[in-house]
Amino acid sequence: MGITTPAAILSELRDRVKDTLKQTGSEGESQDGMDMALISVDSNTLQLEFCGANNPLWIYRLENGNTELIEIDPDKRPVGYFRGLGIPFTNKEFQLKKGDRIYLFTDGFADQFGGPKGKKFKYKQLQGLLAVIAEEPMTQQFKILSETFDAWKGSLEQVDDVCVIGLKV
Repeated sequence: MGITTPAAILSELRDRVKDTLKQTGSEGESQDGMDMALISVDSNTLQLEFCGANNPLWIYRLENGNTELIEIDPDKRPVGYFRGLGIPFTNKEFQLKKGDRIYLFTDGFADQFGGPKGKKFKYKQLQGLLAVIAEEPMTQQFKILSETFDAWKGSLEQVDDVCVIGLKV
């Protein structure tokens, strides 16, 4: 279709989800939709384009020996029917630097119940974990995230899909 910007892709996807699920906003119909984050990166200029449907983008940057979190906020609506019909998604641009770590994720990790009190892991704790491991090689990050998730979940059932995508620029 020639659509290349993340916001245009999510807007088109939203229209197709609504058509497929026959969503018009009528009472009693399916309210299904999905949250997601989508990026495009120009590998020559390191210009990043981002669009999120309820899911943010986190970028960890090492500056003067400190790991800084840069959060790019999503649009507060899902891909699917949402009141305010037809509002396009917003494309956001960000200039990356060599060494930046980019993270996109579902809500599954943060929403997982576990730990000593059977509570949710939460986004703040996930941010802190990523800040600590951001400078590790990606294979090591995967291992640490997997072990942390399994230890947190313990014997409790996994409540949702879990996807964390990390990229090093």
